[in-house]
Amino acid sequence: MADAAAAPQARSAGGPLREGPGAPATCPCPAAPTCPELGAPPRQRRSPLGAAIREDCRNQVSVILPVHNSESWLDGCLKSVLEQDFQGTMELSVFNDASKDNSISIVEKWKIKLEDVGIQVIIGGHDSPQPQGVGFAKNQAVVQSSGFYLCFLDSDDVMMPQRVRLQYEAAIQHPNSIIGCQVKREPLESTERYTRWINNLTQGQLLTQVFTSHGPTVIMPTWFCSREWFCHVGKFDEGGKGIPEDLLFFYKHVQKGGGVFRVDQCLLLYRYHPQAATHSVLEETIWNHRVRFLEDRVLKHWASFTIWNAGKQGRKLYRSLSPANQRKVAAFCDVDRNKIVKGFYTYEESEDLTGGVFEKNLNELNLKEGLDYYHFN
Repeated sequence: MADAAAAPQARSAGGPLREGPGAPATCPCPAAPTCPELGAPPRQRRSPLGAAIREDCRNQVSVILPVHNSESWLDGCLKSVLEQDFQGTMELSVFNDASKDNSISIVEKWKIKLEDVGIQVIIGGHDSPQPQGVGFAKNQAVVQSSGFYLCFLDSDDVMMPQRVRLQYEAAIQHPNSIIGCQVKREPLESTERYTRWINNLTQGQLLTQVFTSHGPTVIMPTWFCSREWFCHVGKFDEGGKGIPEDLLFFYKHVQKGGGVFRVDQCLLLYRYHPQAATHSVLEETIWNHRVRFLEDRVLKHWASFTIWNAGKQGRKLYRSLSPANQRKVAAFCDVDRNKIVKGFYTYEESEDLTGGVFEKNLNELNLKEGLDYYHFN
């Protein structure tokens, strides 16, 4: 575990991640469904019904569904949209990012079933030789939709029937927040530690632990927010494969004063499989974005600080810092005497986990997370 911690003289400078009022700029979305920041989607096709929906009415919720070669998962995903118990007006906005399988045929089949129960469906997309990426597809699905609120869904995941209803209620109470929820992982034994982390963070830690290796403290397939706030933050990065578009959007959201709230019920079956887009993002890419965000949000406010890990990750963090922040490092601290007995910085390899000894020591010091220290593990 690597933790960046304020030295005693730096504690008064903590707390830069507290949720502020963050009033959004005026957004044209309630009057016109598209956001000017996003522009018109190229080579998009929409059904005549979908076009009429956008021009003539506004739904309360738009389920945003990017699709790329998702035929193995779509039946379960779309069935979960059909089974939502939300009583308000809802639509499904699908954007096909150059699928080469039967994904759109499956969507068209479910379109009939969904519209029979009053869930309007808009289908857009392009058939270029190569997909343009998850960020692009999400942006275009938002552009073609009309809802006051956006419910993001990945095509390989399944919503519980109460998801839209409970997150809609929470979003009304937290208008400048990204609303998440607890998840069930499938297969159950995959990423157990990660799943436990995202499900058990306290409300305060949803903001104080935004620098950890796991990415956003509420995972992207659980996001729910107002269209107005989405437009205020701006579109997803459209760099394509290898870009952590969800993490970059989440960082922009926090920088603009956005909050994070989690509905503490399991509202999503979150699938893990080798084809998931998240596997295309390199760990080093995530690391570099996290370090830069830590420097911008926390370290620039501190005159000095201690890195509470004298092992491999602590030294890697030090080497990743800007020269100005390296000069602020007062010391390395560790509960493993073997790592600090030499009294100077080394590059030797070592294990980072402490079996709870570090956490026990931290609690005994009566330091406050988000004020005196931040996790960066």
